Amino acid sequence: MPIATVNPTNGETLKTFDALGPEEIERRLAAAESAFRQYRTTSFAERARLLSHAADLLEQDARDVARTMTTEMGKPIGAARAEAAKCVKTMRWYAAHAEGLLADEHPTDADVRDSGATHARVHYRPLGAVLAVMPWNFPLWQVVRFAAPALMAGNVGLLKHASNVPQTALYLEDLFRRAGYAEGCFQTLLVGSGAIEAILRDERVAAATLTGSEPAGRSVASIAGDEIKKTVLELGGSDPYVVMPSADIERAAATAVTARVQNNGQSCIAAKRFIVHVDVYDQFVEHFTAGMRNLTVGDPMSDTTDVGPLSSEQGRADLEELVDDAVRHGARALCGGQRPKDLPNGWFYEPTILAEITTNMRIHREEAFGPVATLYRAGSLDEAVTIANDTSFGLSSNVWTRDAAEVDRFVRDLEAGGIFFNGMTASHPAFPFGGIKRSGYGRELAGHGIREFCNATTVWHGTGPN
Repeated sequence: MPIATVNPTNGETLKTFDALGPEEIERRLAAAESAFRQYRTTSFAERARLLSHAADLLEQDARDVARTMTTEMGKPIGAARAEAAKCVKTMRWYAAHAEGLLADEHPTDADVRDSGATHARVHYRPLGAVLAVMPWNFPLWQVVRFAAPALMAGNVGLLKHASNVPQTALYLEDLFRRAGYAEGCFQTLLVGSGAIEAILRDERVAAATLTGSEPAGRSVASIAGDEIKKTVLELGGSDPYVVMPSADIERAAATAVTARVQNNGQSCIAAKRFIVHVDVYDQFVEHFTAGMRNLTVGDPMSDTTDVGPLSSEQGRADLEELVDDAVRHGARALCGGQRPKDLPNGWFYEPTILAEITTNMRIHREEAFGPVATLYRAGSLDEAVTIANDTSFGLSSNVWTRDAAEVDRFVRDLEAGGIFFNGMTASHPAFPFGGIKRSGYGRELAGHGIREFCNATTVWHGTGPN
């Protein structure tokens, strides 16, 4: 895949970039190693100063970088500006909280005495250069949610971004440089996917984090495993959105529209499978379908657009295959199901709802990365849980109920890294984010995320000579 900015609104190639050669890759790996030796010794106060400055610069640049993101991958411009603001918020959050999150931990006095020590503690130390293999769908946010905690922990970053968002990737390197970080602390590597293995195997790379597809995750995890290096993976999702009879149905349906089409439907944590109790199924579907039909599909640079194009022609083709397969096997499109006739040049697809989903359809098993929702009827809470868990993914989940006993059951039984009641899944710097099953492992954000790439070191002091 070429490293290029291709506008998904019209398919026009705007700018291409040469991949880094072996000599430049070597220079950058050496710079990362050198930078880490110095940066690891900086104080939390100094790291916070640098990250806060980066946040201030990003806040100033927000409108311009939002336009770059929209140009490169097609998200609505309002969502792009919101993404930039979320990054600013997260950078400031880690600048304020990292020292406390990584404070020494102290065992109880009884345990210290029992171990034969005079005193003991657990101290968190950075690992080194962390390779981040990042996707195009949230080209700023996915990187910042790795970089902010990693840099505050004293690590340095190497970014291998998706090949269709090179200008956003280069902006990020420039942002941290302008903020005052030393050369080598955060570098963008404009390379193809074929270069990842050699970089990850290099002894100067301590660990890796990947957000992306399941095949990409398998590849990076297997290479890192062979080298015995730590990884964090955030992969695909096919999140359930369960609606029970006690729910506020109109609000649940309105939120469902946003939950499905956020980022043009290209989000791992977007709700994808809508599991509705039979007692409220018809009511929910009426409101949900009306909401999806009322969305404005069009130019993502317009503030009135709800859904822009998919990021690539191949992405749209993959989505069409899933929809066509479902319809061939008996699914019924309540709305959408095709390309908009009035937008022939870009990679657009209509917001779509498919009903009568069965287990022999590919869309029941595979992630639909675009504005396509699938509907299921559930006759009971037990059936809703069974349908929700009938997936190889386990990223997040949404449940609408006002019944406390039902809340307890869903918390106990849903197989997911997050459960959001009476609202849609969203990430926040204070809450750990990640999945189980084939959605990956490890956690980003919160204290869990900053400690993923730290060496939890036991420091033990004996009594010494008399």
